[in-house]
Amino acid sequence: MVDVLLTVVGSLALVVAALSRWVQRAPLSAPLLALVTGIAFGPEALGVLDLPTVLEGHEELHEFSRLLLAISVMAVALRYRFRDVRALTRPVTVLLIGAMAAMAVIATAVSAAALGIGLGAAALLGAALCPTDPVLASSVVSGERAEKSIPARTRLLLSLESGANDGLALPLVLAAIAIAGPLSGPEALLESLWQVLGAIALGLMIGWIGGRVLSVAERHRTMQSGPLLIYTLLLALLVLGASGLLGVDGVLAVLVAGLAFNATSSREERRDENKIDEAVNRFIVLPLFVALGVMIPWREWVELGWWRGLLLILGTLLLRRLPVLLALKRPLSLTWRDALFLGWFGPIGVSALFYLTMEAHRLGINPTVMAAGTLVVVASTAAHGVTTAPGLALYRWMSERTQDGEKRRSVRARPGDLHVSVNEPPEP
Repeated sequence: MVDVLLTVVGSLALVVAALSRWVQRAPLSAPLLALVTGIAFGPEALGVLDLPTVLEGHEELHEFSRLLLAISVMAVALRYRFRDVRALTRPVTVLLIGAMAAMAVIATAVSAAALGIGLGAAALLGAALCPTDPVLASSVVSGERAEKSIPARTRLLLSLESGANDGLALPLVLAAIAIAGPLSGPEALLESLWQVLGAIALGLMIGWIGGRVLSVAERHRTMQSGPLLIYTLLLALLVLGASGLLGVDGVLAVLVAGLAFNATSSREERRDENKIDEAVNRFIVLPLFVALGVMIPWREWVELGWWRGLLLILGTLLLRRLPVLLALKRPLSLTWRDALFLGWFGPIGVSALFYLTMEAHRLGINPTVMAAGTLVVVASTAAHGVTTAPGLALYRWMSERTQDGEKRRSVRARPGDLHVSVNEPPEP
């Protein structure tokens, strides 16, 4: 079965690589193509691939999503100049503290109302669905079309939020586990402090050492030249492994290590080599979403009820994030256009799978939580994958309309020529 999976994923990767420009323009993202491929080759369609559902294979899915998140947040940390990252400390903090907590509460309320489940199960679902996924968000912040359509500040804000809240969502998940299971409140607090503070300390140390070692090695020419991609991938794996040994938040530790590496290494000289984010979005993500398509728990989805499932999807996608970003428009210094863009493009994906499977490992499988969580992940992958290309085009069109309007107003406001319009030439 592994050989069949490798064949399917390899073939899909070659198609995505050969048609990469078309894929970026089409209303189909690479993760969505992989998900559709997994469903098509899965047991409910062609029957070529037969993997256990997410309820039985949650441990393997957890490790795979953990690895992919680590690589993805390293990409986020290296995608922009460190001084640009530092300049957005305040708005990112607002998103991580205020917005993420609000999204967890809203997702919990939507889950309880739509599914009719208790507070414990709803809290588990809400905490797992609250973080913005950096893997799916990469398609709307990286690439030629995104860079031409979306301002750098908006892209950086979404990138940093999606990278940081994957790690900082852990205290919310531990709080949900305390509500639903035997973990007490003080125990959840102590574990959260250890995992978060330990991750920050570990990431700072390894990232700083990694950046200094690379700079010294290049200065003394003791290291062969090569792409930065390999070095940063190895750094991410080192931090992830050390985090697991110490029992701290590995995803957060990798992000902090990437930022520390970014601040201490001579990244400016190798900007063109830093293509890790493109690789993650186009290729490394494919196996996970193919596997997810094969592992969909169709029977548990049916047991949820179609109208309950639909309410959950619509409520989560429309209420979890959009009202929060609109309410925070002024504190984040956003235009209405940017607030709407960031409010919609906050996809739910790999990070949700990571926390859903973590909860299953800590408490045992809750079929309703796992079925509902994967349903929202698949719906978000489809909804945001289909709307990425049109959304970028719409944002660019709205931006051009705004610029044209500003030009007209500036022409009308010229001293001594107050009645001039760009559509009506002045009278002689």
